Amino acid sequence: MKINEKNMVAFATSATPVDREGWLNKRGELNRGYQRRWFVLKGNMLFYFDRRGDKEPVGMIVLEGCTIELAEDEEQFGFQIVFHGPNNRNYALAAESQESMEQWMKALACASYDYMKLMVAELQRQLDAEEEEEEEDETTMVMAPSQSPKAPPRQRHNPFNRSELHHRSQSVRSAPGRTENVPRTRITFREMHNMFGRRILADLNEWRHTRKTADTPLISF
Repeated sequence: MKINEKNMVAFATSATPVDREGWLNKRGELNRGYQRRWFVLKGNMLFYFDRRGDKEPVGMIVLEGCTIELAEDEEQFGFQIVFHGPNNRNYALAAESQESMEQWMKALACASYDYMKLMVAELQRQLDAEEEEEEEDETTMVMAPSQSPKAPPRQRHNPFNRSELHHRSQSVRSAPGRTENVPRTRITFREMHNMFGRRILADLNEWRHTRKTADTPLISF
């Protein structure tokens, strides 16, 4: 369609980002031959110019309600912009190479607003799925029984256990600065009781003697 609106012309030649631009051969509406045109894709609008750098496009195609299809029976590396519905015009285009054709077809197919809506819906679905999976993982972690570290059991040593006395004696002998290979004799509980009892009695008699001496006056009258 012909462009007369000043805002569309300003948008076509403005410094807004360009999605794709380049030379394509376009089949005319009246003249069925192909003519070389400079195409500029911005969003869902495809502008075409007679020459590169022109200040005004000769036409514009709004890429809504259409599909991009190969045109195998037309020009080499040809494809079509097909609008579905009665009295709709189709646009036959041709690129200069197979690679250029594929790039143009991909860019045009992804330019429509309907395609953007589908992409946004798909991205939202993936985001919701990831958030749901994260929530399930957090719930699983909360419901899992927490295993707090247990304190090691306290070991109470029996001083009268011969095996422990033997183990301690081995530890003492292995300590640095200790005399090794010192012979130790085994004693019974009765012998140990008598030995410590005698020492306690001796200390008690000494304390009584000291106290008695302290109570005696140094000078007698």
